[in-house]
Amino acid sequence: MLEHITDDIYRLVVRFKGAMGEMNSYLIKGDNGYTVIDTGIHAPETKALWERVLSNYKIEKLVLTHTHEDHIGLARWFQEIYEIPVYVSRRGYEQMSKGKDAKARKNRLKSLIKKHGAPPIPLKIRDESHIYKFEPDGFFDDNDEIKLGNRLYQTIWTPGHAPDHYCFYQPETEIMIIGDHVLNHLSPVIGLWMGEEHNPLEDYLKALDLLKDYRVRMALPGHGDMIENLDERITDISHRHEKRLEQILELMKEEEMTAFKLTTKAYGPMKSMAFASQFMATLTRLIYLEEHSKINVQTKKGKNYYGLPAKDLYAIRS
Repeated sequence: MLEHITDDIYRLVVRFKGAMGEMNSYLIKGDNGYTVIDTGIHAPETKALWERVLSNYKIEKLVLTHTHEDHIGLARWFQEIYEIPVYVSRRGYEQMSKGKDAKARKNRLKSLIKKHGAPPIPLKIRDESHIYKFEPDGFFDDNDEIKLGNRLYQTIWTPGHAPDHYCFYQPETEIMIIGDHVLNHLSPVIGLWMGEEHNPLEDYLKALDLLKDYRVRMALPGHGDMIENLDERITDISHRHEKRLEQILELMKEEEMTAFKLTTKAYGPMKSMAFASQFMATLTRLIYLEEHSKINVQTKKGKNYYGLPAKDLYAIRS
């Protein structure tokens, strides 16, 4: 079940139906048992896998990189059934509080997608509020030190994919547990999954640059393969975002559009489960461009329309 990564770190690939289909959990060996990083979603198949693990390995505590459903899903179950202490960031606790009210979250998302031109409701939102309804046993903050196994790791706040996302860095071994901040073969989705409008892409790009200050021999992501050259992967992801931003500006030469229409122009008609992520990625890029004064936004009949500034349109038409 466990894949040996380093002298004290093991990987457990937690597989489940839907979403990304799997998640990497890490078990870090210590004198008092293993520290678990993230759990996978709350589902019968994930519980069955963890029951096998928990019957064979002593777990000291559970620590969460962030509070998305596929990472925090079994935290309450760990705590209530197996009495395993759960540690989360204080920022994560704030997100948990929002996640407890499923109706309010759904209403915010409905309002958000309606404002940005999407039909009701392309996002199928399951009620996962029960996974947030527990009290963590401990908290960590930005730039703290947290003991994972026998070693101290630095907590690095890396918002963007989630407002409460943290990476954990061990300076002696140069290992970074990187969660969903950087993935090896995919760009993490930058979305507004709580339905609150802000500029997460700005946060994400700044947090990407922040990691270049760390000497990393190996990065352990929440999904997919390990990353041996983190700086190179960060550069690749940054370039990908630049190209997508350029694509949006190019599409806007035609006309003003809502985020939904721009998504269909960039990715094709709404026809797959991936469309929700594509819509969110487009929307957060539009928010980023508007805050950087690259585009304008106008509200017409309750919907936001994005377009190029008049001077840019004049230059194109000239």
